[in-house]
Amino acid sequence: MNTLRRLIYGEVLAAVAFVTAGFLSLFFFFDFVEEIQSIGRHAEAEYRLIHALTYVTLMIPSHLYELLPIAVLIGTIFVMARFAQSSEFTILRTSGLGPWRALKTLMLLGLGFVLLTFAIGDYMSPVADHTAQLLKARYQGRITLGQTGAWLKEKQPYSQYAVNVNSLASDGGMRDIRIFEFDNQGFLMSMVRAESASFESDESWNLLRVHRTEFVTRSTDSARIERTDVDSFRWPNKISSEMVSAALLKPERMSTIDLFEYIRHLDANAQSAQRYEIEFWKKVFYPFSCLVMVVLALPFAYLHFRSGGIASYVFVGVLAGISFFLLNNVFGYIGNLQSWQPWLTAALPGMIYSLLSLAAFGWLVFRR
Repeated sequence: MNTLRRLIYGEVLAAVAFVTAGFLSLFFFFDFVEEIQSIGRHAEAEYRLIHALTYVTLMIPSHLYELLPIAVLIGTIFVMARFAQSSEFTILRTSGLGPWRALKTLMLLGLGFVLLTFAIGDYMSPVADHTAQLLKARYQGRITLGQTGAWLKEKQPYSQYAVNVNSLASDGGMRDIRIFEFDNQGFLMSMVRAESASFESDESWNLLRVHRTEFVTRSTDSARIERTDVDSFRWPNKISSEMVSAALLKPERMSTIDLFEYIRHLDANAQSAQRYEIEFWKKVFYPFSCLVMVVLALPFAYLHFRSGGIASYVFVGVLAGISFFLLNNVFGYIGNLQSWQPWLTAALPGMIYSLLSLAAFGWLVFRR
């Protein structure tokens, strides 16, 4: 049995590696062509060819995370179909590889791909993507979101704050910050503007070149406006750099822990977290799609092929992988619009494809 397992695992791993390399090369080329257009536009920042190559290289882990389930499906379908075409799988079946043992063997391999996908999506991809964005910000300008930047909310025992961060700088700091302070009744107490700010280790921001406007309204007779300018100002809060990055960057680029912490922050401040909850559960369930893909590929081993007919089945596998990827994104948008349960929105595409693959596998096994 170990010999059969080594044969299947070796063939599948080689095929998946080949398909993954092909996809990554294609995306690398597309990204590089797009980045070439930015070379020379920012002469003062000296965005050169080496910077574009570095940025595109840093985007590889993100593409690998997105493409790995599709590559697993295509590579496994190719191996299973080739085994069926050359009658190797028939020989394996007569050697003791029954349907459920074959399913178990592929599922063990799928679990390995699940762990690999999780490691890439939770550790490699967030770090590489963040580094790529900071690199681009250093040589092309700052990271910003639209005209108004990102808005965040902070609730403290005696006041509430609405925070606006216009952009992130290449050194990880913030630029053009506005902080509006309200009392518990909703009245505006003060407004702070700062040119820049940095994150401190004691859960505070160090604001630089600050203009503070305080609205003193203790009584009608003594109501007044006080304006002060200071070089630096320490503002204690619980808004971390990951939360600001989540508001400015794509949530799917964050790690699972960072998404969970940001959702807790939104819930604590009575803000809608539907979109981020869906992304959190998609991060949880997406690695398991590799398990779905290997189960979906197994029925191809029980088909009979004419000479030269394997290409059409591999093409069917490509279409199935693309349809899963599209369905996963479409369900995310629909679930956000219709306020579906986040975990169900994220899990439904995998559940649908799991049922289809198991139904096809059961039909082929019992029919034959």
